[in-house]
Amino acid sequence: MGHILSPKSNVLKPSNILLDRLPDAVRKRLHGELKRVSLSLGQVLHKPGDKITASYFPTTCMISVTVAMRDGRTVEAGAIGNREVVGINAFMGGREMTQTEYIVQLPGEAIQINADPMKIEFNRNTEMREVMLRYTQAFLAQISQNVACNRLHEISQRFARWLLEVRDRVQSNQFPLTHAFLAEMLGIRRSSVTEVAMKLKRRGVIEYGRGNLQIKQPELLEKLSCECYFALKEEYGRLLG
Repeated sequence: MGHILSPKSNVLKPSNILLDRLPDAVRKRLHGELKRVSLSLGQVLHKPGDKITASYFPTTCMISVTVAMRDGRTVEAGAIGNREVVGINAFMGGREMTQTEYIVQLPGEAIQINADPMKIEFNRNTEMREVMLRYTQAFLAQISQNVACNRLHEISQRFARWLLEVRDRVQSNQFPLTHAFLAEMLGIRRSSVTEVAMKLKRRGVIEYGRGNLQIKQPELLEKLSCECYFALKEEYGRLLG
């Protein structure tokens, strides 16, 4: 899964917040196991029933945790970027996914590590275990907040929040994005996405075209977002620093 980059680009300076939070001794022991990989758009990292053999710490990409219904409809349950990890199940319990699929929605780089070395360190290092458990608490908060947000907040607020979440995870105000994808992730009609996007474009908040979107006024976008964006940002900061 993923294309391993050339040795010259394999000099690892972790730019994933969660990986940076691991104890220095653990990072030193794991250093030889880490690989920078390039993940492509639409690449599936784990699907229901798969045995998890590797974890991915995104640095410049974003992965969506999606749940598919029997009729084929899909909705995003959570997002994973440069402050999270894919594959935590492998060293905190069962190695098989049941309902969720992890799919690359914004291409970029990640740091990959086989599951076994991570599990060994998780089991023997209490400081690492504490970091990963705090992260799990933060990620559960994200999923819980998403449920409330999808139920209670207006589409325009959710739209603004989602763009801000992407910006924070890929550390850029510009990224590839289509209306069809946004509609699927937010669980709304494509026409609703188009309507909200056009209003934001007319106000100069965003610019988009040819499958790319740029946030022009991030401060204004924050004002248009719902409280969920700030609540989660505060929770991640509290738990992970």
